[in-house]
Amino acid sequence: MRLAAGVDVGSTQTKAVILVGDGKPRILARALVDTGADVPRAAERAFRAACQEVGLDPRQIGMVVGTGYGRYRIAFGHAQVTEISCHARGAHFVFPQTRTVIDIGGQDVKVIRVGPQGEVRDFVMNDKCAAGTGRFLANAAEVLGLELEEIGPLSLRATDPVKLTTVCTVFVESDILSYLAHGRRPEDILCGVHLAIARRTVSLARRIPIEPAITFTGGVARNVGMVKALEEVLELPIQVSPESHFMGALGAALFALERLGLKSESSS
Repeated sequence: MRLAAGVDVGSTQTKAVILVGDGKPRILARALVDTGADVPRAAERAFRAACQEVGLDPRQIGMVVGTGYGRYRIAFGHAQVTEISCHARGAHFVFPQTRTVIDIGGQDVKVIRVGPQGEVRDFVMNDKCAAGTGRFLANAAEVLGLELEEIGPLSLRATDPVKLTTVCTVFVESDILSYLAHGRRPEDILCGVHLAIARRTVSLARRIPIEPAITFTGGVARNVGMVKALEEVLELPIQVSPESHFMGALGAALFALERLGLKSESSS
C-alpha cells in the first residue's frame, strides 16, 4: 500500500489525515488534538494518534506533508505546502465542482478561488486580527455562558436577530452584555453574531469574486448557524462535508500522495 499523511497545524487545533493510494485515494485515518503552546509536540501527537487508529507504525507512512501556520515546525515532515493550496485541493477532492472555498478557522478567514483541477486561482485572507473568526464565536459563547457547540443550533431559533456594530473580539463582550441588559434573547443575539461574521466574510470574498459551487471548510464549518448565516447573506447554497474540519490536512495528504508517486516513478 502507498501510504501518505497530511498534518495541518492550526492556531487552535492540529489535524492529521492518513491516505491510502491504491486506486482512488481514500482516507484511512484521521486525528484531532489541541495545538497548545508546543507546536512540534501537537503535530507529533496528531500524527501518531492517526497512525494508532488503524494500527500503523509511523515509519510505514511513505510521505508526510505539513500545512498550517506551524507547518515549518513539523520535525518529521518531508515537505510543506501552504494552507491555501491544501484547502483548495482538499475541497476539490471532496466536491469536484468547487470553485470557491470559504475557510473560517480559529484566528483567520480565507476565501480561495479554485480552478477545475483544484488549483488556486486567487485568494484573499483576513489574518491581521481575530475579528469574524472562530475566536470571536468562542468569546460570544463564553459571555453567554454556553458551550461553543451550543451556539449554532441556538442561533437557528432566533426570531428577531440583533444588529452588531462590530465583530471585534475585544468589544464583543460589551455588545452582548448591552443587548442582554436590554432584554434581548440569547438566540437573537447569537443569530446577530453569526450574521455579522457572515457579512464580513462575504465582503472579503467579493474581492476575488465569488463563483459557485462554494465549499465551506475549517472548524467553524461544523457550526450550523454559521452555515445558515453564510447562505442567507450569499443567497447561494454552500457545500459542507463531514471532513470540513480536516480539509487542510486532507489536501496536504493528497499532495504527499502525489509526491510519493513521483518519487516511486523516479526510483523505478
